[in-house]
Amino acid sequence: MPYLDTHTYLKAIDLTPQGIFVMHEKVERRLPPHAHQKHQLTYVEGGIAYIYMQNKTYIIPARHYVWIPSGLEHYLKVRNAQTVTRNLYFHDDGQDPFYDKLGIYPVNNLLFEMIVFTEHWNGTVNIKEEGFAFLSAIKDILPKLNTRALPIALPTTANTRLRPVIMYLSTHFSEHLTLQSLSERFGMGERTLSRLFQSTMSISFLQYLKLLRTVKAIEMLLQHDKTTSEIAYLTGYNSLAAFSKAFHQLTNFRPTDFAKKI
Repeated sequence: MPYLDTHTYLKAIDLTPQGIFVMHEKVERRLPPHAHQKHQLTYVEGGIAYIYMQNKTYIIPARHYVWIPSGLEHYLKVRNAQTVTRNLYFHDDGQDPFYDKLGIYPVNNLLFEMIVFTEHWNGTVNIKEEGFAFLSAIKDILPKLNTRALPIALPTTANTRLRPVIMYLSTHFSEHLTLQSLSERFGMGERTLSRLFQSTMSISFLQYLKLLRTVKAIEMLLQHDKTTSEIAYLTGYNSLAAFSKAFHQLTNFRPTDFAKKI
C-alpha cells in the first residue's frame, strides 16, 4: 500500500464502516489530535510510544498494546523513527464492555504472533475478503486474554503556573525533590503549589513524582543497558528496595520481573 498523507489516512479509517482498516508504518508520522468511529489497537514494535489525551499522557512499553475506544480524541508519538507501528481499526459492535475502555495491556506470545501476521494486509479488509475472519479473531480474543490494564497515566496541564514546575520535574526527577524546595524555586507557598496539583491534575505532588519516576524507570528498563540498582538511583530513590516497592505499587510488577517481560 502506498504512503498515505495524513488527511487521507485519517479519512480512510472510517471510509468503510464494517471493514477492518490495517496500517503498518516504519515512519514517524505526526498525527494531529483526532478521533474516529472505529476502535483502535496499536502495537509498537521495537521502541516506546506515548498516547496523548486531553489531560493525560500514557506510556506504551514494549510488548504491550494500547486499545483506544471509538470517539476518543488522541494522538500518538513514537520516540524512534525506526519503530514499526501496527494499527488495526475495528467496527464498534458493542459486544463487550472491554472495548469501551482505554487501556494498555501486555502482549502474550499468541497475540504477538497474530499481530505480526497482520503484516500480510494493509488498508481496508472487507467482510467477504480473505483475512477478515483472522483479523476479527484478534479483536474477539482480547477480553479473554487480559483485562488488567497497565495503570501508567501521567497527568498533564496547560496551567501557566504549574506548567513550568512540571517541565522542571521532567528533567530533575533524579534529584531530592520536596514540595518546599519546589515552592521556593518557583516563588509560591507550599500550600498554593499543593493545591495547584490537586485542582489542575487531581493528584498530589508526591503521587505525581512517583508516577513520573516510574515512567522514567520504564523507559530505562526498555533500553536494557542499566541494572535495576542503577535505575533506582537514577530515578531518585535511595535504595533498590524503595524503588522496587514504588514500582510494584503502580505496575503490579517488580522491576526485574517487568524487565523480563519486555
